[in-house]
Amino acid sequence: MGRATPFPFPVLLVLAMLALAAGCRSRPPERVEVPPPPLPASPGEALAQEALAQLGSPYRYGGSTPAGFDCSGLVLHVHERAGIEVPRTAAQQFRAARAIDITELAPGDLVFFRTQRRKVDHVGVYVGNGQFVHAPRSERPVSLERLDDDYYMPRFAGAGRFWRPL
Repeated sequence: MGRATPFPFPVLLVLAMLALAAGCRSRPPERVEVPPPPLPASPGEALAQEALAQLGSPYRYGGSTPAGFDCSGLVLHVHERAGIEVPRTAAQQFRAARAIDITELAPGDLVFFRTQRRKVDHVGVYVGNGQFVHAPRSERPVSLERLDDDYYMPRFAGAGRFWRPL
């Protein structure tokens, strides 16, 4: 009886590597389509999204750019980005906006306050869910607040709108 001749070691090594490579072989990755972010359903929602994008921007008296905002400058910037012209100060914005009832608030509407005097001197952009974005004061960045906050609700002067529904 003859002895079986073993495979030479290099041949076994090559066969083992081919078997491993075949087991590791996978299909090419499937192309995953990433949908674009949803478009705002209304011009007001576009205003609200732009206001939310400014959260954390610094406060700067007289500022109307992301480098620094005051309250009415934030409103001016958000509306300019949407191609809507608005006056510069909170009081002027209050007088010029189409007044709406608080029960009709929609994203993109403006909420006005009397914080120090009898006249309107503060404004924010309503973003929904009882919240608004505003540039509160020196040393505080653009922030998100609740309309029913113990400070803001007693000072609420009214709401207004510059945008038109589609």
